[in-house]
Amino acid sequence: MLTPRPPSVHYTWLISDSARWERFTLRPTDIVISTPAKCGTTWTQMMCALLIFQTPELELPLDTYSPWLDMLTRSDDEVFAQLDAQTHRRFIKTHTPLEGIPIVGGVTYVSVGRDPRDVVLSMLNHRANMNFDALLDARNRAVGLDDVTELLAAGPPPAPTSELDGMWEWIDNPTDVTESGSSLRSLVHHIATFWDVRNDPNVHLMHYDDLQSDLDANMRRLASKLEIEVPEALWPELEAAATFASMKSRSAHLVPDSSHGLWVDTGEFFHHGTSGRWREVFDADARQRYANTIGALASPEIVAWLHHEAPIEAPPRMQ
Repeated sequence: MLTPRPPSVHYTWLISDSARWERFTLRPTDIVISTPAKCGTTWTQMMCALLIFQTPELELPLDTYSPWLDMLTRSDDEVFAQLDAQTHRRFIKTHTPLEGIPIVGGVTYVSVGRDPRDVVLSMLNHRANMNFDALLDARNRAVGLDDVTELLAAGPPPAPTSELDGMWEWIDNPTDVTESGSSLRSLVHHIATFWDVRNDPNVHLMHYDDLQSDLDANMRRLASKLEIEVPEALWPELEAAATFASMKSRSAHLVPDSSHGLWVDTGEFFHHGTSGRWREVFDADARQRYANTIGALASPEIVAWLHHEAPIEAPPRMQ
C-alpha cells in the first residue's frame, strides 16, 4: 500500500488549485481519479459510475456524482458539502498529479495515460469549444479573479494560426508543471508520479488505447481493482453505456460543468475519441523533433508506454 502522507507539492493554475486537497477529508473507500487532461477522465468517471451504481441510467449529471474537487468554478464549501452529503462510494475527479493529493489508506488512486500526440489534438479542439467568458464568470463568482488579474490583462489566449502550430505550442510549453494546466511537460510528469507505484494495490494505471481496443477486459480489471462485483448478466449493458458513441449521445448529461455553460457544443466535448490522427499532421521532421523533446522529459519506459511501442533511444533528461 502507498504510505499515507499529506500532499507534498502545490499545483495551481487558472482554473485549479490543489491546496483544496489539504482541507478535504477523504474516506477510506474513496476513489480518486487523477488524470492528465484529455486522457480519458470523463470516460473513467463514467466507468466508475456504472460499476458503483450498476445501472446505465444515471439520475443526475455525472459531475454531480463525481465533481472536479480542485476546479475553481465552484467554491470549496460547495464542492465539499456536495461530497460530504454523498452516501454512495465516492469517486472524485482531479487533474492534480499524485504528489499534490493526500495519500490515505484504503483510497484507490486511478490514472490514465494516452499518446501525447493524440492528447494535444484533443486539447486544441477542447479549447476551441470552450466559452472562455463563461469560464471566467464562473470562476469570478466562485473564488474571484483578483489572483489572476495580471494573467487576464492580455485577454483570452489567442487561437493558434494552424493545427500544427498549436501542437508545437503545447509540446514546447516550458511552463513549470506546478503552474501548467496542460502541456507535454505536465502530462509526462503526471504519469511519472504514478509510474513507480503503478503496481501498488491501491493504484490503478490504465492506457486510453487499451480502453479503446478492449473495453470489456479493462472495465473488468477496474472493477477487480475497486473490489466491486458485477453480476455477469449486467456486463453487456454497462459496457455498452461506457462506449464513446453512447457517451457522446448523452453528452449534455455527462460533460463537466455543463451548468455553467462552459461549452459551445456539449457534443464536441466528445470529439473523435480516436488514436493516431496525429499522423495526418506530423511529417518525418516533426516526428523526430517531437521524439527529441519527449525523450528529454521522460524515461524511455514511460515514453514507450505512452506511445504503446518499444522503448526509443532518448537523449539525457532535462533537469
